Amino acid sequence: MSDNVKSVIALTGATGFLGSHLLATMLSKGYEVVVFGRSSKEEALQRRIYRLLRWFGLESLVNKVSCVETDLSLFNLGIVNEEYTRLCALIDSVVHCASDTSFAESKREKVIAANIENLKGILEFSKDANIRTFHYISTAYVAGICDTVCKEVLSVTSSFTNVYEESKAAAETIISHFCKENSILLSIIRPSIVYGDSRTGRSLKFNALYFPIRSVQSIKDIYLNDLLNNGGTKSSKHGIHLDEEGYLFIPLKIYLPHRGTINLIPVDYFVSATLKIIENCSHDGIYHLTTSSAPSFDFLSLYTQELLKVRGVEIAYGKPEANINRNPAEELFDRFIEPYRPYLSDNRNFDRTNSDLITGGMAPPEFTYDIFTKCMEYAIGVKWGALTFE
Repeated sequence: MSDNVKSVIALTGATGFLGSHLLATMLSKGYEVVVFGRSSKEEALQRRIYRLLRWFGLESLVNKVSCVETDLSLFNLGIVNEEYTRLCALIDSVVHCASDTSFAESKREKVIAANIENLKGILEFSKDANIRTFHYISTAYVAGICDTVCKEVLSVTSSFTNVYEESKAAAETIISHFCKENSILLSIIRPSIVYGDSRTGRSLKFNALYFPIRSVQSIKDIYLNDLLNNGGTKSSKHGIHLDEEGYLFIPLKIYLPHRGTINLIPVDYFVSATLKIIENCSHDGIYHLTTSSAPSFDFLSLYTQELLKVRGVEIAYGKPEANINRNPAEELFDRFIEPYRPYLSDNRNFDRTNSDLITGGMAPPEFTYDIFTKCMEYAIGVKWGALTFE
């Protein structure tokens, strides 16, 4: 915290996955937080925050957070002058968590607008408020496409897997230059793939890690329904059947580019490490929040088959042969996971020198079957988010 009178943090992206967990933990630890955000079509910002805090069991703290309707694309964030001036005098640090996480090239314009063009407003506010520290939540994958150790330095590559990686790398450079020019302390926090709470399995979002498992479950449900209600008309054509132990056998060959791992961290580790960085940041730094014991997709496949009582999944490395005949289950799985395929067999390794130093060597737990089961059973229980707030 600052030595100044001000000790209030402004947080963007508080209604998102990472931002909501940061907000809940900061409030529970007594931080003073001002949320910069927008209402949705259905709910005012204050109501959105209340609903999130209720999910965390912290609804009693809703009065401890100030919600300010903002638009990052507008001058002065769309805040009226008197309120803008008041906030500039109040806020000491900014945690910028808001971003568009879309991978699709078709959404390039939207992603660039959210992740790059909208930086101007929050950076100008930071300058006007004479804040002490700007904390930017980025991604470890700004390293782009590479097979070398990814250092905790600004990315210089021009080769990326998708527009999200590209936009976050560009944003880091813009923010770094701005903060240096305006004597603002900067921390860039780079998580890898974040899943739910490793202790409880709870999560607010179910993408990334969850997508392959959800895809297998959806395929299983389709064919199990066919077997139980339609006599297996479709299933029998493709060798899909229930075995003697009650497992559903589905011939499902999954092609990945090469052997590699999936760099996974739980959201509870992300929050704990991020707060360590916020509390101990005394000079500019870039911090990888990653794991050094990333599992392979082979392990994830075994975990998935055991949990869902499925057999027949095979992992193949390299490109499939031209004109290979893929069965309907394989075609469906390919469509489901295509945006995430590069992350399922990743060769990138992340240096953690800075993050280990500032967090005292804090590391995420190993991604065991027990943790996997907690997370996936919770996801299935809330129907992959459909029942999250019910």
